[in-house]
Amino acid sequence: MPQILIKLIELLQTDDAGIPELASLIAQDAGMTGKILAVANSSAYQRHQRSVGLEGALLALGTDMIKTLVISESVYQTFSSFPHSGGSDLRAFWKHALGAAVVARETARLMEYAQVEEAYLAGLLHNVGRLALLATAPREYATNFMARDDENLCAVEQRTLQITHTEAGAWLIERWHLDSFLADSVLYHHEPAARLESAHPLIRIVRLAHLLIHHPDQPDLVAGAAALCGIADEALDKIMQSAARQVRQSADYLGIDLTGADDVVPPPAALPVDPVQQRLQEEVRNMMLVSEMGQAIARQQGESSMLEAMTRSARVLFDFATAIILLENPTGQALVGTATGEHQQRLAALAIPLNKSSIVAGAAVERRVTLATHGVQPLGIAEEQLFRILGTESIVCLPLVTGGRCLGVLIGGVAAWQLPLLHKRERFLQAFGNQAASALETALAERGQARRQLAHVADEYREASRRVVHEVNNPLSIIKNYLSVLDAKLARREPVVSEMSILNEEIDRVGQLIGSLADLQPTDTGRVTNIARVVDDVLRLFRATDFIPASVQVMVRMLDEPNEVEGDADMLKQILVNLVKNSVEAMPHGGRIEIANRGHVNRERRLYVELVVADSGPGLAPEVLANLFGAVPSRKEGKHHGLGLSIVHGLVKKLDGLITCRSGRNGTSFEILLPALKEPAPAGMPARLMDSV
Repeated sequence: MPQILIKLIELLQTDDAGIPELASLIAQDAGMTGKILAVANSSAYQRHQRSVGLEGALLALGTDMIKTLVISESVYQTFSSFPHSGGSDLRAFWKHALGAAVVARETARLMEYAQVEEAYLAGLLHNVGRLALLATAPREYATNFMARDDENLCAVEQRTLQITHTEAGAWLIERWHLDSFLADSVLYHHEPAARLESAHPLIRIVRLAHLLIHHPDQPDLVAGAAALCGIADEALDKIMQSAARQVRQSADYLGIDLTGADDVVPPPAALPVDPVQQRLQEEVRNMMLVSEMGQAIARQQGESSMLEAMTRSARVLFDFATAIILLENPTGQALVGTATGEHQQRLAALAIPLNKSSIVAGAAVERRVTLATHGVQPLGIAEEQLFRILGTESIVCLPLVTGGRCLGVLIGGVAAWQLPLLHKRERFLQAFGNQAASALETALAERGQARRQLAHVADEYREASRRVVHEVNNPLSIIKNYLSVLDAKLARREPVVSEMSILNEEIDRVGQLIGSLADLQPTDTGRVTNIARVVDDVLRLFRATDFIPASVQVMVRMLDEPNEVEGDADMLKQILVNLVKNSVEAMPHGGRIEIANRGHVNRERRLYVELVVADSGPGLAPEVLANLFGAVPSRKEGKHHGLGLSIVHGLVKKLDGLITCRSGRNGTSFEILLPALKEPAPAGMPARLMDSV
């Protein structure tokens, strides 16, 4: 709305619109000043050749003419700039608008209505909704823009556009936030007389002006409207006689050419397309809109951005003044506010129980769109707070439903007059709610998946840490024992080159184990390992530190071929250290350990080399067999014991091998299948049988 018109209305409502106040207002607008000067210096007012300035112009015109010019020029300039208005013949439109304005003003004077300029403005704007519909839907409305203005037109508008020109005009004027019944007079100017008996005078005035201008051929309707205003028939004749002259005068002052405005007889309103086809087109359009909005919402990163995109889309699609989202809490017993957009602090602390009767809870529980107006339905405290947060007289509760589950409710704030239109668009609302809920469910599922992945990684890291601690104990024990041996040899001045070499190897192995914490990815197994050499290294470690007592006999049986496998030698060394250590600890009173290469094994069309570690101990305990290769309770001291077999299993898997176990009263045997080389290397070490005590 033009600022000059807003200020003029404020002046008129406070009865301060004298010449000085009008002069001060008009001087602020160069275009309006030019218009006033042009009229004041025209032949109708100026009989001398001398031009007058602004003050002289205002005195010459008088306050009534000044008010009429300011109101008419402001409205004309504002709405003539609407899209598509330049391509339409608006002569008849502006003639009817000016006619209704003049009639409304004269009727207001006869009724002694205090704000006659307000009545003039209301008459001037009573059909501005038709310009709004033409601007919004030029293709659908072009044929009916020139149609006869009656109830049939409203019905066609409702069927084709889901909004009438009276509703569109009221919607525009509501946006001006005037302390006036101006919007209501536009909204109800097609209502029958029976409904307007107790209506505000401005509404009755505009209804009579509309009938006199658009339907003078229906005397019964005119008489009924005139009776509501207390206007006699002879007074109506005088109003109409002077109206024609005033309309021509106003049009001349505004520069509107009304020539030929009455040549075209307004046709009856018609449906531009078949209503079934129109409905189908509407459904397809709605589906496309919902799909596009759903994709736009789904592209958002993060829950907060997604919720903001939902409220923003809802405001665009359904003309919500504002919108918020309440989501179901983790227990599913209440709807809680989301800390997004405005009023974050209040929304974050808001909760509406789902097990208690309320408008919002009912929408969620019953999975249906619910419309409510403040003061009509009983409200709980939380819902009263919602109305205050939204700052509107009515709300739309849109459940966000996907897969039969309601994730929450989107609440839009609207004016009460918008509810009928939104009720007719309920299917569209529900489709949007379902699409938004689907995108939200995907986001929530991804967030849950991300949390589970983080928890899984954390568990893996903790488990890897425990395994590393367990495995580090082996080389540390060896290092400790070798230091004792080294101390004794140094005391006897014996050479310690071999022991120092082993110490260096074990210290490097400790570093490798600790370093493995930084990389949980599988180790590259593209190396070649000689089984016999690894077995020799392991036995050398145990023999030199006296870890294997004299009561335990170790037998090693290696073949000439195959003796090389694909895999990392250090991993195989860890496997053998754990298995031999377990076997020794299982035979405190002595026994026999056998480490043997049993040659090639074909398993599921893949070639392996079988390496066996067996002992003559009492066999594995039942709880170990029940959870073979998993972490089990251990009788040993320390919180990282009981992991040996699970570590062995993990290492064998990293080597892309297989491991099985046989256990009974006569002992335990672990058969390890390691990937054989695809092209066996030339024969190296000779076949041998070695007994070690």
